[in-house]
Amino acid sequence: MPRSKDGGGFSGPLSAIAVASIALGVVVMVMAVSILHGFQGEITGKVVGFGSHMTVTSFTANGNYQENPISKDSALTASILRVPGVHHLQYYATKGGMVKTGEQIYGILFRGVSANYDTTFFAQSLLEGRLPKLTESSGDSSVADKPSNDVLISSTIASRLKLKTGDKMRTYFWQGEGYRSRAFTVCGIYNTDLTEFDENYVLGDLRQVQRLNEWDGAEVGGYEILVDDFDRLNAVAREVTSLLPYHLTLHTITETHPALFSWLDLLNSNITLILTIMCLVSAIAIISALLIMIFEKRTTIGLLKALGATNRSVRRIFMMKASHLILRGILIGDAIALALCLIQSKWQVLTLDPESYSMSHVPVDLDPWMFAAITAGTLGICIAALLLPAASIAKISPAKTIKSE
Repeated sequence: MPRSKDGGGFSGPLSAIAVASIALGVVVMVMAVSILHGFQGEITGKVVGFGSHMTVTSFTANGNYQENPISKDSALTASILRVPGVHHLQYYATKGGMVKTGEQIYGILFRGVSANYDTTFFAQSLLEGRLPKLTESSGDSSVADKPSNDVLISSTIASRLKLKTGDKMRTYFWQGEGYRSRAFTVCGIYNTDLTEFDENYVLGDLRQVQRLNEWDGAEVGGYEILVDDFDRLNAVAREVTSLLPYHLTLHTITETHPALFSWLDLLNSNITLILTIMCLVSAIAIISALLIMIFEKRTTIGLLKALGATNRSVRRIFMMKASHLILRGILIGDAIALALCLIQSKWQVLTLDPESYSMSHVPVDLDPWMFAAITAGTLGICIAALLLPAASIAKISPAKTIKSE
């Protein structure tokens, strides 16, 4: 009776194809999830960098950039900071204005920030120069202390107005029936690739807005609150809201930018679709390989049954062989995917158009739990899929197979 080795007949090439299909499926799944999660994280981080996770403002806010002031309340801020999950609290105020150069007039949003402002995001986005030098206001009831004239502008604004670090930036702000002008000094230039924000925001001293609006040193436009875990944002927001007096209200970043975060959530359906298709491809590949192996070994199966082997023991042999192929495909796929992710993360080989994607390169989020979940899920689905072709072993008759030989 001729013997069919793994490398002969159909089973050898088909086994290699099955391994390659599973490996390719794992690579696609890992890369898709890593890239989409990286994209979601990158966009979320940029939006939060400009506006924090939560903002506390006056309940009577009029919806434009002329804010109603609220007072710094040390007791309230201390209570908010004690809420589990709250990482940081800072003060801000925003005022619309126009920058006038010799050639152009350009509208901006001046975002005044306090000395304790978390500048990590802007430090990472800094192209040249330095961050504004800010000092804490005395916070008494007198007119706000003398502010810093330093401002941080985006590369978009710098390009359009032909400004560079060290230049003076004459800015006009409407106040009542007239306007007030300020001569700021460009101390640095940043770039986040988030066009909606880069085109508008200038970062400077909170005390500039206090003086322009004739507020005292204890009045601000609002509080910005950062949390430790974005996934617990709504739960933390509910606890903070319960602490606020009637004249203050809280908005989360998802409420401030609903369209953007709805779009990011929609990307999760793409991840689900990709995972489903790739798992299906892997399952079909291993089912096909096992069916061909069973077909090629029909005589051997019949002989084993004639010698007293049970269907269960014969199935176990083929299941072990197929499981070995599955494991080999998954490990190869994990290794390739990990290498590709590390290469992209370190050298940013794949680039993007910043104007279209709000980032200059393809982001990847290397999550070990994601690797483990895809590995375990693919293994479980493929092994479960083997039960169908393995059941055909019970239908092979020893008498018929031996007689046919």
